Amino acid sequence: MSLIKSISGIRGTIGGRSGDGLGGVDIVKFTAAYAEYIKKINGGKTGKIVVGRDARISGPMVSSLVVGTLMAMGFDVINIGLATTPTTELAVTGENADGGIILTASHNPIQWNALKLLDRNGEFLTDDAGKEVIGIAADEDFIFADVMNLGSEYVNDTWGSRHIDMVKSLKLVDVEAIAKANFTVAVDAVNSVGGVVIPRLLKALGVKNVIELNCEANGHFAHTPEPIPENLTQIADLMKSGKADVGFVVDPDVDRLAIVMENGEMFVEEYTLVAVADYILSHTPGSTVSNLSSSRALRDISYRHGCEYNAAAVGEVNVVAKMKETGAVIGGEGNGGVIYPELHYGRDALVGVAMFLTLLAKSGKKVSELKNSYPSYQIAKNKIQLTPDIDVDAILLAVKDKFAGCDITDIDGVKIDFPESWVHLRKSNTEPIIRIYSEAETMEKANALAEEIKAVIASL
Repeated sequence: MSLIKSISGIRGTIGGRSGDGLGGVDIVKFTAAYAEYIKKINGGKTGKIVVGRDARISGPMVSSLVVGTLMAMGFDVINIGLATTPTTELAVTGENADGGIILTASHNPIQWNALKLLDRNGEFLTDDAGKEVIGIAADEDFIFADVMNLGSEYVNDTWGSRHIDMVKSLKLVDVEAIAKANFTVAVDAVNSVGGVVIPRLLKALGVKNVIELNCEANGHFAHTPEPIPENLTQIADLMKSGKADVGFVVDPDVDRLAIVMENGEMFVEEYTLVAVADYILSHTPGSTVSNLSSSRALRDISYRHGCEYNAAAVGEVNVVAKMKETGAVIGGEGNGGVIYPELHYGRDALVGVAMFLTLLAKSGKKVSELKNSYPSYQIAKNKIQLTPDIDVDAILLAVKDKFAGCDITDIDGVKIDFPESWVHLRKSNTEPIIRIYSEAETMEKANALAEEIKAVIASL
C-alpha cells in the first residue's frame, strides 16, 4: 500500500490500514485538516468548498466521505460531480468558493485516488500551505461543527458545459476555421471523465466527425492511464488506418493532452505545449514558462518569436508562480499540460484541444508536417523504483559532485545542462520513484545520458 503526501496533494492506493494507504480514516483526516486550514485563513469562519471527481471506481466512495467530512466541519459543499481538474478549478472562482478538492489520482492506475487541494483562486495550494495541512492532519488538530452549524450540500452539474463555453469563447479559438477544415478526430479518454467532455467540446467547436475510443466514463481504464506512447497502441493503430486527421488522448482528469499524428506516430506530448505556444505567440507575443523536465523546444520556439523563456521547478504550482512572476502569456509542463492565463492558471486539455485544432486548421498542414516545423529533440523518460534503504539526498549529492564542472540547476533535484543536451534527476511528487529525464538530438544519446546517471546511482 502507498500513501504520498506532497505538493501534488494526498495520493494513495485505496484501502489498507490507516496511514498505509488512502483508507477511509485517511480521507476523513486529510479532508478535515484541509477544512481547518481554510477556516484558519478565513479568520475562523467556514464557507463554501467545491468538490469534483474523475470517473475512478473509488470516486463515489471517496466523494461521499469528503463531502460528509466538509459538512461535518461546517462547510457548505458545491458538488459538481464528474468533472475534469480544470473544470473544478474554474468552478471554485465561478462559485466564489473558499477552496476546492479534486478527487483524482491523475495518471496513476485504477487502485489509486487522491485529494488535490485548491485555494480560493482555483489554484493548487503552495508547498507551505500543503505542509500546514499535513501538519494539522498529523496532529488531528481540527474541530468538527456542532449539530446546529453543520454544512449543506448543493449539487451543480452545469460546470462541464460552462467550461466548454468558456473555451469556445476564447479570442484565439477560431470555431469557424475548425468547422471549415472538416476534420475527423479520434479521441481516447481511457474511460474517465474526458469521455464525456472531450467529444462534447469537439462538437461545440464544429467537428462533425468524432471517433470515440474508451469514452465510457465507468472508471475501468482500458489501458494504463498515463498518455505515453507504450499505452496508446489502440489509437495509434486506428490512425495508421487513415480514418482520422488527428487523435487526442487525455488522462483520467483531463489536464494532460497527448496528440497522435495522422500516420499513427506520436506528436509527442512534450510538443503539445510547443505547438500551442507557437500559435499563441504568433498572435500575442510574451514570455513563456515550462518546468525543468520539459523539452528545450519551447525555449527555441520562444526565441524564434523574439520572446523570453523561463524554467520553473516541476509541479503545476511552481510553473504558475513563475508565470505570474514573469507575466507569461503561455506556459505549462512537458507532460502535455497547457496553462493559458487568459482562461485560468491551470493545466487544461480542453484549451489544448481548441488551440491545436485552430492552429491545424489555419496552417493547412497535416499534423506530421506541423511537427516537422518544430525543433527536433528526443526526450527519454527513465525511472528508478524507490525502496526504504535508498538515500535520495545522497544520490543527488553524488551526481552534483560528478558533474561539478557543468551547468547545474538544483532548485528541484539536479539538472545538468550540456550544450546539446540535458539530464534531470528528481524524486517524483506522485509516485515512489526517482525520475531521470534526459534530452538530446537522438534517443540513443538521450538514453546514454540516463544510463550514465544510473551508473552513478549504482555505484552507491
